[in-house]
Amino acid sequence: MANVYDLVIVNGVTVTDTEISECDVAIRGEKIVKVVRRGELKDATAGKTIDAEGGYVMPGGIDAHVHLDEPPLFGKGSTADNYETGSRSAICGGTTTMVTFAPQKKSEDTLLDTLRATHAKAKDTCYVDYSFHLLVGNPSPTALSEFKTLREEGISSLKIYMTYEALQLHDGQILDVLLESRRQGITTMVHAENGQVIDWMTAQLEKRKMFAPKYHGTSHPPMAEIEATYRAISLSEFIDTPILIVHVSTPAAAAHIKQAQDKGLPIYAETCPQYLFLTKKDMDKPGFEGAKCVCSPPPRESEADCDHIWEGLANGTFTILSSDHCPFRYDDNVKGKKTCITDEYPVGHFKYIPNGCPGIETRLALTLGADRLELKKFVEVTSSNPAKLYGLYPRKGGLVEGESDADINIWYPAGKMQEYALKNEMLHHDVDYTPFEGRTVKQWPRYTILRGQVVWDKENGGLLGKKGYGKFIKRDASSLAGPRNPGEWDIPL
Repeated sequence: MANVYDLVIVNGVTVTDTEISECDVAIRGEKIVKVVRRGELKDATAGKTIDAEGGYVMPGGIDAHVHLDEPPLFGKGSTADNYETGSRSAICGGTTTMVTFAPQKKSEDTLLDTLRATHAKAKDTCYVDYSFHLLVGNPSPTALSEFKTLREEGISSLKIYMTYEALQLHDGQILDVLLESRRQGITTMVHAENGQVIDWMTAQLEKRKMFAPKYHGTSHPPMAEIEATYRAISLSEFIDTPILIVHVSTPAAAAHIKQAQDKGLPIYAETCPQYLFLTKKDMDKPGFEGAKCVCSPPPRESEADCDHIWEGLANGTFTILSSDHCPFRYDDNVKGKKTCITDEYPVGHFKYIPNGCPGIETRLALTLGADRLELKKFVEVTSSNPAKLYGLYPRKGGLVEGESDADINIWYPAGKMQEYALKNEMLHHDVDYTPFEGRTVKQWPRYTILRGQVVWDKENGGLLGKKGYGKFIKRDASSLAGPRNPGEWDIPL
């Protein structure tokens, strides 16, 4: 039976974060069991064979920044996608594992209740495998004491905010979180914007009666991100613990991160497609239309800024590329973007526009199709590095014989896919728009495989996966570099 497999992929070009080669892949059950030179499986017996026809065969995408079914933390808006619709959208775009947020409110003392409630939302509803980051709004003594239990429950990452009144932590609280995270082997994600600067800028704009969506960008100046990024790095260096700075948008903030990395500090960074493809012009559209691209940090000044972010992906400044899928319906005045439109504010008020854009389904295709990243780097930032940073590798993010789950994307070979203009109606989320409407799509997963099952076949039925097939994955500590000095942190004297 050694030569009998459930699924064989032949004639592909396998791409991992370290190697590009002409290999065939054999799958038995949920695992990859063989990755061999092209043609070496010609005598194998397989339940199903897929001919990749020269297309790229890559590990399934891992999206480590996803907001689903979240309560209204910042006003009236509530996320449009739940775990069913969000994970459905993920699988149709080639993402086979997602890490979403379990948000603790400031009024709550415990993290474990938050974790249980989020498990209940996701259980038996997901099309993809999943895990959670705990979002810490109140690092109380109780919450800090629960970090050890979170690790036992398979949670190895947290997120904290330096902005938003509903979630913002002051520097002393951040140090509390970083110290306990260091003890427990937890990676801390940081939303690095200076909340007081944003509040001050908002007040200046309100005095001038500047309320249109485009002023959201003005209220979040690059300086707010640059300062907070430097401060987050300084706090991390003081405690000697790894952090990931999320959704970096400004070249100057990226430069701070690169300098820290060059010093050998365990500083990791994430960026997102909105900072590769959008600019402030996308928020400066007639009427309320610009609200579709309101997110934080906002799209920046020009395409030159986008070019700098692309360069940061290519040179390793950015460890991962996530979507920051945070979807709100546009034409919805109850829970969506239009909740801020009133008689007093007929084009809305930027301060109250629900913050976030959908993007979990388009992340991989738009980025690969842009032809701006070397193929191994594309796999690194969209799959293998998220797996390594968040304690999933090599089960996820690789094509490792006997160890990796059979989570695979098979892309179109050159000339096989007809280019087309992206339209929201083509997507599978529960959102009435995409900020990338009209952009040329040059690639899309032809097949997506999750734990050995073909769950997406673009030409033969599209979505084949089933609700509830996705399961919770317990995670270990990051396998990327951690504290520079082992042992307990102590007060420097």
